[in-house]
Amino acid sequence: MKPVIVVGHKNPDTDSICSAICYASLKRKLTGNDYIPCRAGEVNNETQYVLQRFGVEAPQFIASLEPRITDVQYRHVHGISSHISLKRAWEYMRDNDIQTVPVVGDQGQLKGILTLGDVARFYMEDQDANALAEAKTSYRNIVDTLRGELVVGDLNSHFSEGKVVVAAANPDVMEDYIGEHDMVILGNRYESQLCSIEMKAGCIVVCLGSKVSHTIRKLAEEANCAVVASPLDTYACSKLINQAVPVRHVMRIKGLLTFRHDDLVSDVKTAVSKLRIRYFPILDGDGRYMGMISQRNLLDIERQQVILVDHNEKGQAVDGIRSAEVVEVIDHHRIDAVETTNPIYFRNQPLGCTATIIAMMYQENGVEIEPTIAGLLCSAILSDTLMFRSPTCTAVDEHIARMLAKIAGIDIQTHATAMFNAGSRLGDKTPDEIFHIDCKRYQAGDKSLAVAQVTSVSGRELDGLKGKMISYLKDYLPASGLDMLFLMLTNIIDESTELIFAGQGAREIVQAAFGQACQEHSVSLPGVVSRKKQLMTALISAIEAEAEA
Repeated sequence: MKPVIVVGHKNPDTDSICSAICYASLKRKLTGNDYIPCRAGEVNNETQYVLQRFGVEAPQFIASLEPRITDVQYRHVHGISSHISLKRAWEYMRDNDIQTVPVVGDQGQLKGILTLGDVARFYMEDQDANALAEAKTSYRNIVDTLRGELVVGDLNSHFSEGKVVVAAANPDVMEDYIGEHDMVILGNRYESQLCSIEMKAGCIVVCLGSKVSHTIRKLAEEANCAVVASPLDTYACSKLINQAVPVRHVMRIKGLLTFRHDDLVSDVKTAVSKLRIRYFPILDGDGRYMGMISQRNLLDIERQQVILVDHNEKGQAVDGIRSAEVVEVIDHHRIDAVETTNPIYFRNQPLGCTATIIAMMYQENGVEIEPTIAGLLCSAILSDTLMFRSPTCTAVDEHIARMLAKIAGIDIQTHATAMFNAGSRLGDKTPDEIFHIDCKRYQAGDKSLAVAQVTSVSGRELDGLKGKMISYLKDYLPASGLDMLFLMLTNIIDESTELIFAGQGAREIVQAAFGQACQEHSVSLPGVVSRKKQLMTALISAIEAEAEA
């Protein structure tokens, strides 16, 4: 069973990251199963400070939950060398009950494919007396195929000229059909062996386990003629000899359809849907062979199980969420849930932070909250509630945060100030990085919008951002695919927000939402610090009212 992924929303904030880490830890303790905390975006400065403060690594990044070939239970069929004989390749396929085998090089790179159809086609269509020479067959393969021994010659040399003939006639007749370099299959008749050598044969195969005389050996060595002794009869040798050809002579090397291990399953399904090929090779990032996949493997894929924390909207979820199986949602935002195929555990409470809910779940299940976990959860609450200043903050949030602070051994005022100062270092970031530090997408009626928020304890820093961020929003809007963009520049100390915006109708929506005149691309909102409770509620109501008008 694959591990369950616990992940927050895109452009994660401190709550999203810390809640994923702490809830995965709780689930592991309660179930004994494997739960992996993940993130759907880069870690911002504030969150990075928190993780370093408590000695915790950032969760694993996942760009998409779309299943890839590595998620499929494909067949790990070992590849064969292009030098081995067709006989050995057939035995490998028979013993492993496979009909397709990859041919690989010394470094694991794919060189070709051999199928039962290729083997049958070779015997039915391509087999002739010159096949061994055309394939430059090694004497090692020939000896192995005929179960014999090389009496004269070098196992590592190759039969590369001439045809294969069977010496069934008298020596005086043999002279008419044995050519130079030919391989002659014959019995124990001394005269036939001598005639073949005199006709400059490249190799003689002595059958029936007959002993090769000292004289024939000596003459063969002098004439550079290889001698193979086989226990098989003449008929068996002539029947089996072409099985000695190397795989490279028969394998397919053109038009191979291969896939990379990180290819999306959906793309692979599309590519193979109309093909009648049974197996396809999988390669790693360096082109090395990994295994074989069939169309049936693509149908039997196990969906990735996922727990969503700090969000429940498709627009905020990691890409490919539709391909995964959502099994739980732990959140404190409005409900616009992703679709699920089965009933799930869904916990949504009107609190200031998801971490508050998770801390309560530790208590409800009688699981001790360790100092590190307490530090992460407390940091998330302080971040989401702006150290209890946000109107989303409840008495429960503050009570839980103070309890966690005691366990973690931190002073709330000191720790929160350090967090916010770390998050306020915006001067070295590009406008695009600033906008996506904490950005969420929403759908309100037929309008699609993104609302980002940056917080700072420095009003001067926020004032310096205003002009360049207005320019950025206007430039970024066409490429975003959205109708409107909003950015909250929130001053934690003054408990106020400078809201800047772009998009057709955005100014009118803001004026309707807050009942005050706006500049062309901005408005000052004293007392507004919460995106969820103060800004989005007003914006969505204004958009819906406009749609109904």
